[in-house]
Amino acid sequence: MRGAGGSQGGEWLFLAGIVMMIAGFYLLFNAIAVETRFGLGMRLYGVGGVGITSGMLMIPFIAGVVIIFYNAANPAGWLLGAGSLVALVVGVLANSQFSLRNMSAFDLMLILALAFGGLGLFLKSLRHNPL
Repeated sequence: MRGAGGSQGGEWLFLAGIVMMIAGFYLLFNAIAVETRFGLGMRLYGVGGVGITSGMLMIPFIAGVVIIFYNAANPAGWLLGAGSLVALVVGVLANSQFSLRNMSAFDLMLILALAFGGLGLFLKSLRHNPL
């Protein structure tokens, strides 16, 4: 009989690892606070002393969308649209601050043990284990 990942046995390790990973990573991501200072007038980038705002990135995005709807085979439209969208996402992420909420050391160790212990069990279940 084949088990998890095509290996022999390991079904319970697979299930326990998945449950532990889901619980651990849920608690870890729930403990992370994200703060961003994003707005259409906020400076995302600086080029030669001139600040480029997210509103300025909308101009090439709109031009790219117009070109795409006019002629979808034109690579300039796709380049303008995708490039400005990527620049906007990178700018928002660059202006975000991530921090952990207040918790005890025991809580953090428990969360990390659940998340990465579950990952270890999951990976172990995929390894060939002759019985």
